[in-house]
Amino acid sequence: MAVKSPLQQHGAGRTLLFRGVIVALIIVSAYLVFEFGRIKAGYDIVEAGNIHQAYEDHIKELDSQIVELKQEVALLETNREVDRESYKEVEDSLSTLQAKIQEQRDAIAFYRGIVSPSDGNSGLRVQDLTLTRGKEEREFNLRLVLVQAMKHDRKVSGDVNLSVAGTQAGVETSYALEQLLPEDADSKWAFSFRYFQNFDRQLVLPDGFTPERITVEVRSRTRSISSIEESFAWSTSQG
Repeated sequence: MAVKSPLQQHGAGRTLLFRGVIVALIIVSAYLVFEFGRIKAGYDIVEAGNIHQAYEDHIKELDSQIVELKQEVALLETNREVDRESYKEVEDSLSTLQAKIQEQRDAIAFYRGIVSPSDGNSGLRVQDLTLTRGKEEREFNLRLVLVQAMKHDRKVSGDVNLSVAGTQAGVETSYALEQLLPEDADSKWAFSFRYFQNFDRQLVLPDGFTPERITVEVRSRTRSISSIEESFAWSTSQG
């Protein structure tokens, strides 16, 4: 049996060390993503600002680790004595870690929209609106996220309405929410939250209708909190 050279032994030991570091980083990242999932499911954000800063600090640490890992991967590529299978495992782990970091960046962006939005304005706002195709040709799934930015001293309540504008047989046409819902769906769309609330609704477009824009009206019934209306281009993403 051939005896490994000192260079081979050093490369193998370094690879094991890389694996241990990467596994630890992935476990920590998975835990943070799990905590964020609890919050999106309705967990009360008592110290959203502190959590947001903690995510920022952790991202900096992970970015530094990624730089180091990339340098080590480059070294492994030039060292032909290193086992290629071990290198592939390190590369795959790096990709997994980068995906976890992206999830945390998304979480930070979500927090920032609640705690300190870029425009500095408080009150109701549409944080996210996503359209994906449903099972049938004319069916679409609507994902809507509403937030109350900056001020969270009280709950905001009200209802949501929307309309979709486009063309049908060459004529400009607009349909209200109740005209776009499945037959057994409730047209009432109430909300009540302190920080944010998620909604999933199904829309069914009429035959021959080509949608172009969707307008969302968020009507507040809470004193001193204004209603809003926002319009978005109709654009679908992968479901």
